[in-house]
Amino acid sequence: MNWWKNPRYKKRDAIICDGAVRSGKTLSMSVGFIFWASASFNGNAFALCGKTITSLRRNVVTPIFPLLSDLGAVCSEKVSGNYIDISMFGNTNRFYLFGGKDESSAALIQGMTLSGVFFDEAALMPRSFVEQALARCSVNGSKMWFNCNPDNPSHWFYNEWIKKAEEKNALYLHFTMDDNPSLSEAMKDRYRRLYSGAFFDRFVLGKWTASEGVVYPMFNEKIHVFSEDVICEKYVISCDYGTVNPSSFGLWGLNKGVWYRIREYYYSSKKTGVSRTDEEHYAALEELAGNLNISKVIVDPSAASFIECIRRHRRFRVAKAENDVITGIRQVSNALRENKLRFHCSCRDIIREFHLYRWSEKAGVDAPIKENDHAMDDMRYFVADMLRKQCGDELFTFSVAR
Repeated sequence: MNWWKNPRYKKRDAIICDGAVRSGKTLSMSVGFIFWASASFNGNAFALCGKTITSLRRNVVTPIFPLLSDLGAVCSEKVSGNYIDISMFGNTNRFYLFGGKDESSAALIQGMTLSGVFFDEAALMPRSFVEQALARCSVNGSKMWFNCNPDNPSHWFYNEWIKKAEEKNALYLHFTMDDNPSLSEAMKDRYRRLYSGAFFDRFVLGKWTASEGVVYPMFNEKIHVFSEDVICEKYVISCDYGTVNPSSFGLWGLNKGVWYRIREYYYSSKKTGVSRTDEEHYAALEELAGNLNISKVIVDPSAASFIECIRRHRRFRVAKAENDVITGIRQVSNALRENKLRFHCSCRDIIREFHLYRWSEKAGVDAPIKENDHAMDDMRYFVADMLRKQCGDELFTFSVAR
């Protein structure tokens, strides 16, 4: 609450607090924001921002009013104008309430001059709204206050603010449930039982992991990603071929029962604006293989022209991939759990897709969303063809759990 008084931190421009649910970050930050504003300014304007004004009143305004009153503050809310006048420490300031629910919300705050802004659940707001609000903080001594629960590790706020806290001159604090002295051990245990998988990591441990719906929640970069050189006894390439959609090829090597994705080729004509022909993709396949002895190239069965192109060159033996999506996902999931797959750190596109590839939320649809799935598909083709032959069906006996 009083970090802005600390000589070590008072020159920081912002504070960021993330972490577990029920860890006390919202209450301590919102009270701290009012303390700071009231002690530092008189007659100035500030912004309190939430996903919606309704959620902001529920999560921030209603809980802090009694506390501020007990501390001698006088609060006067103008509901129709969405602002609160707060008198404290001999100063009176106005706090406007804003909801940042979508891209259009940025226009609501445009043109204001603010001495500070507080974001409750910043990760739920569109970037345009947050950045427009930050641009309004043009008064000398203004500060920016953020709190949020963790989200996907690809989230813009995580990458632009939390990872760059020092660069942004921001104080970063990570909260756990142990930081909330009012939370009993029995209640902490209750929350630990409520969540599992990615939700446990996110809401209990306070980690920025992919939310529920990720197809491969068992993927862990600390376990499955490697950086050292590996000498392999056998090599295979898997291909997901696209003309409008990206093409993704993976080079796999076998070492002591584990398959290593050594390097990859990933080409998106949408990003480059230039489509490639079968022959150009084949040239990339040759480059990916280098001088290695490739046992086979496993290819998307719908890529008939590319399969024929590979055959014409007579270097590689081609196998059409098995394309039962649900069965393939089951096989990949168990291979990841059994640590039968590892990925070189240079294979950035497959690592990126692991965090983004998720199940469809449409009712009654047991299928992944057809986005961020090209490296995922070439991996699935590979596993269906190679690991089943290597390990037998016993590796793939568990069912997919959504």
